[in-house]
Amino acid sequence: MTAARAGRVLDTDALREIRVYPTRSEHHIVGLMSGTSADGIDAVLVEFAGEATSRVLRHEHVAFDAALRAGVLEASAAPRLEPEALMRLDAALGEHYAAATLQLIGNSGLPATQVDAIGLHGQTIRHIPRAAGAGTALSWQIGSAAIVAERTGLPVVSDFRSGDTAAGGEGAPLVPIADWWLFRSPAESRVLLNLGGMANLTWLAASGGLEDVIAFDTGPGNSVMDGLVALATEGAERFDRNGTRAAAGRVAEPLLAELMGDPFFALAPPRSTGRERFGAAYVARVRERALAVGLSDDDAIATATELTAASVAHAIEHFVKPLGVVDALYASGGGARNHTLLEALARRLAPVRVQSLEALGVATESKEALAFALLAHRTLLGLPGNVPSATGAARATVLGRITPGRAR
Repeated sequence: MTAARAGRVLDTDALREIRVYPTRSEHHIVGLMSGTSADGIDAVLVEFAGEATSRVLRHEHVAFDAALRAGVLEASAAPRLEPEALMRLDAALGEHYAAATLQLIGNSGLPATQVDAIGLHGQTIRHIPRAAGAGTALSWQIGSAAIVAERTGLPVVSDFRSGDTAAGGEGAPLVPIADWWLFRSPAESRVLLNLGGMANLTWLAASGGLEDVIAFDTGPGNSVMDGLVALATEGAERFDRNGTRAAAGRVAEPLLAELMGDPFFALAPPRSTGRERFGAAYVARVRERALAVGLSDDDAIATATELTAASVAHAIEHFVKPLGVVDALYASGGGARNHTLLEALARRLAPVRVQSLEALGVATESKEALAFALLAHRTLLGLPGNVPSATGAARATVLGRITPGRAR
């Protein structure tokens, strides 16, 4: 082979960046997350030094337009999915993820040539836990990694959950490894609670190792509250800003007790859930039941807010405290902005201290995107990303599928 030809081959070696990644001591990763609330994309640019030491350089939220959000929610709730509609939604999401990435990098001040890769969670369309899947969990996230790689030129790590389900796990939650690396304390036993569409927690015992981590989905986070607000306002409002509607209503204790009777809340971890259980159909049943017993819309929203708090408190009381103490709870996700919800959590969990994750120096909306940046970083280093004690997988395994970017 001539020197000129060898040079041409090297210049088109799109896998070179992936091969040399582990040899570098400093990396910059974009993490992208769009959750079950389907309100938009949280994008973070993270600097990593070594295995996990990190610094968030920039965080941005890029809202979905109304048509895209409607498409996501329709697909998530549909009993049957049309292949062509899903293909178009997959491509549309890919374009939005790519645009969010380019916007984030452009606003960061960091030269694009210094960004190494993207960690893309994707948009969950279906999640079937082991309990509902004959012992095998299935989880499906869409949003074309190929389009993201093509538009940005960067390698993309995606499809994180399938590696864990293949190893016998729930495929969720995957955030616990980031919780342990970033938020563990030698002196304080902590619960990290994410209040997205669904709620999930991670328990970090003081000075505990990764093998001691317990994490699982507690049930609905914002999904039922958001759904009730949308129904009450005919779509004019999408969430209960600051918990104002819930504060104006009253909790219907009989209805709350009825809702807490759902068998999911009694399941021992590992466990996971999604909109398949606590989505649009569930919300419609809750509203119908609330109206039937004479509740106002604000009463129904107050009861749904208390349901989230009660299910989190129940999970901590029955599945965390038997293992050890809980000194503090740090909340993240959109629900951490809901003052009424945080007050309900503080009341039910007293004397546990309840705070926003911002008390630990991380913006509440950025945590899950940060986690998937870390997961992508670990994948590119060849390191496991799941925590078997959290997901129920048979072993720790490297997660994700790598889509090369353009040679540079």
